[in-house]
Amino acid sequence: MHIHLLQHGSDHDPARLTDWLSSMGHSYTVFHLYAGELAPRPAESDALIVLSGPETFLHQPPSWFKAEDKLINRYLDGQKPVLGIGLGALLIARALDAVVAPGTYPERGFHKVTLAPESPFDLPEQFDAFMWHRHVFSLPEDALPLGGSPAAPLQGFSWDSGRVVGLLCHLEVTRSSVMQLLEQAKGAAEHSAFSSKAAERFVQTADQILDNPTRFHQLAPLLDRVMTQWLKIT
Repeated sequence: MHIHLLQHGSDHDPARLTDWLSSMGHSYTVFHLYAGELAPRPAESDALIVLSGPETFLHQPPSWFKAEDKLINRYLDGQKPVLGIGLGALLIARALDAVVAPGTYPERGFHKVTLAPESPFDLPEQFDAFMWHRHVFSLPEDALPLGGSPAAPLQGFSWDSGRVVGLLCHLEVTRSSVMQLLEQAKGAAEHSAFSSKAAERFVQTADQILDNPTRFHQLAPLLDRVMTQWLKIT
């Protein structure tokens, strides 16, 4: 399969995703619409992955975002697999008419996810995932939930019999990709959301996030499960 990936900034790269795709024999193209590249055509790929990015795009979309929004909707209306992660999941949820809004708490670092009883995802009943978000979404109509964390009751969904998947949590990150996020957050506007005293319970410091490298390795088999299940429907 040939997969298109939409990237929303230099500090929100595909991380482990491209290695997984290559290891499974898939080809891919990463599109950087934020850098002036044109949006791809759905006919040129077998599936679409919408990566994460700054949540400011939800309220202050850049000029190029209209083309991406149109592309996401075309994929949703078609028959090809679509996966959204972080911001990508929020965009897909919004395209499916779900409510997207700031959550009660921001969430940053490694937090435990508990599967919903009706979850269709091939994942353990509980697992640790990486979080980097302030916004959350409601469950789109006819979708099934992944499950949730204490700060975000809905961490993902599956729609159209698993063809479309949205993950608020991150299974694709590596230590290197997270270090990029931490560096960018030092001076970014979104860092102020993570700095709220009321939300300290769900916000880990950089030292806490990076102190146990094995947690990043433990994400790899979880990503493999999700990706394998997602692409099996084809």
